[in-house]
Amino acid sequence: MSNPYPHLLAPLDLGFTTLRNRVLMGSMHTGLEDRKKHFPRLAAYFAERARGGVGLIVTGGFAPNVEGWVAPFAGQLTSRSAARSHRQITDAVHGEGGKIALQILHAGRYGYHPLSVGPSRIKSPITPFTPRALSEAGIERQIKAFVRCAVLAREGGYDGVEVMGSEGYFINQFLVTHTNKRDDRWGGPYENRMRLPVEIVRRVREAVGPDFIIVYRLSMLDLIPDGQSWEEVVMLAKAIEAAGATIINTGIGWHEARVPTIATSVPRAAFAWVTQKMKAEIRIPLCTTNRINAPEVGEQILADGMADMVSMARPLLADAAFVNKAAAGKADRINTCIACNQACLDHTFKMKTASCLVNPRACFETEIVLKRTPTPKRIAVVGAGPAGLACATSLADRGHTVDLFDAASEIGGQFNMAKQIPGKEEFHETLRYFRNHLGDTGVNLHLNTRVDAARLQAGGYDDIVLATGVLPRDPKIPGQAEQEATGKVLSYIDVLLHHKPVGQRVAVIGAGGIGFDVSEYLVHGGPSPTLDLAVWNAEWGVTDPAEHRGGVTRPHIEPAARQVTLLQRKAETLGKRLGKTTGWIHRSALKMKKVEMIGGVNYEAIDERGLLISYGEKRENATLLEVDTIVLCTGQLSERSLQEPLQAAGCKVHLIGGADVAGELDAKRAILQGTTLAASL
Repeated sequence: MSNPYPHLLAPLDLGFTTLRNRVLMGSMHTGLEDRKKHFPRLAAYFAERARGGVGLIVTGGFAPNVEGWVAPFAGQLTSRSAARSHRQITDAVHGEGGKIALQILHAGRYGYHPLSVGPSRIKSPITPFTPRALSEAGIERQIKAFVRCAVLAREGGYDGVEVMGSEGYFINQFLVTHTNKRDDRWGGPYENRMRLPVEIVRRVREAVGPDFIIVYRLSMLDLIPDGQSWEEVVMLAKAIEAAGATIINTGIGWHEARVPTIATSVPRAAFAWVTQKMKAEIRIPLCTTNRINAPEVGEQILADGMADMVSMARPLLADAAFVNKAAAGKADRINTCIACNQACLDHTFKMKTASCLVNPRACFETEIVLKRTPTPKRIAVVGAGPAGLACATSLADRGHTVDLFDAASEIGGQFNMAKQIPGKEEFHETLRYFRNHLGDTGVNLHLNTRVDAARLQAGGYDDIVLATGVLPRDPKIPGQAEQEATGKVLSYIDVLLHHKPVGQRVAVIGAGGIGFDVSEYLVHGGPSPTLDLAVWNAEWGVTDPAEHRGGVTRPHIEPAARQVTLLQRKAETLGKRLGKTTGWIHRSALKMKKVEMIGGVNYEAIDERGLLISYGEKRENATLLEVDTIVLCTGQLSERSLQEPLQAAGCKVHLIGGADVAGELDAKRAILQGTTLAASL
């Protein structure tokens, strides 16, 4: 069969070594880097990706010294004994024919600890600690630490290192006047401020020799006010090339930037244009990154000459066999990253082991093992939402005979509503993956089938899994029932699934994830900005760094399609409980559309005029919100109506997903429960 992705799968000759294709597995901190006892798990995780065909793997960040820690006792590489312990990782990757580089990450003022250092004594907005300003001797110590770490990485069997010079970490902090107020030879003019990364790369190359990969992660778009100009970025890139780097990898945005860079609402390959802009300036290979999650996207980038490699981090959490499936012409079988951040980055920032919402085995390869069963069973799974799909396919993978029932005419459950939200188009990909996987694993799918307890009992199943999901909770507001009859009051299901008409003035009751999603859906009248890069760039103020420093300018906001008021009972900031790394994006997006957000309210009554609310425990200051439509997003109740009759009949019943816990619609927990249950049966 001809190569379906000739550019993506072409080898890359680096002179002293050759990468088997143009796919770089970008660095992700998983938490497994921080303890040597977890290295066997880390080795299994990387080995599975090497076996899946990745050209070059980059590890999560390892600090070159204690001052560079991301957090207390985070991963570091500072001794020969530590280097020896890394051999189990590098040997595992090499055993699968892969190559791996260790990322050297110095957090600088982003360090979440009191020992952090920086070019100047300026606290970052994302940590409570103020860094110590380094003396010139202190800067020299940091450079030596980078060099020592690179040498130790080579001793540990790595094929190279990536020097982390972007995302607002230590090296990046020296480059901009925003964080570098020095007046010595490490501050002031840009030639001085860029001295640190150039010295690090030059000395690392001298120490490791010519036959060792040095990737430099270069911040091409800082996305902060007073960030680097394009002229400065190019000057640094040329100096890094001359200093001995093998590959320059694109870095986008500081962690404190108020522009989303990797969330699902960011268009695919949204920043490849800036890498292409650099292509005209340097000769060594360039890698582009951010929101490249499908082989056809990577292929097009390379075919258009925008880069020499593509970096994919989370897509290789989602599917370790991404490259092999692409090479085999089975791209439709790839379990696509939906860029939700819920199990990867959100876990990292909560000091939990990273994983993946659509692939909970990621980083748990040695613990969630879907091996073939010696004793196949007949198992019924009721409900073809995320929990049921994950459970049914995993059971069938193991060799069980599985019947999957759902009353709906298509699979997906709540994902069929989520995929309607502007910025959540990637959810279509998960359903495409499961649709194909059901057929590949031989699951017997029964749609349009509202199965009852009698039929299940008569089926003689060894186990019955209830993945029946949730029902909307009825808040029973006075006057609600009368206005439901007129169409003035709708549930979120009416809006997202049944597309019932919604007026121009809307009150959304309930500000959890569903309330935010519904509000996002209602304020967009036309195409999703996620599907139009020019519109998305304008809304978030992303621009050419040759025109505005840092690549940011004043946003241009399209008017909202509707006037929306988002309400909640809790007297706290709306959206406070959303995802740690994406909640601010949802809040910002609604504020841009002038959505009014009100907390601490009571819902007193609904009539033909609108919604009557009051405030606080004393129910004061009653106010009528004159609206055309009221949308209820007031929580869920578990749908367990089959549980009691099945258990009474002596059937072995398991609850997963919303049927087990009716919180906010939690696909991460649902898919994890479905997969782990399947591994145990």
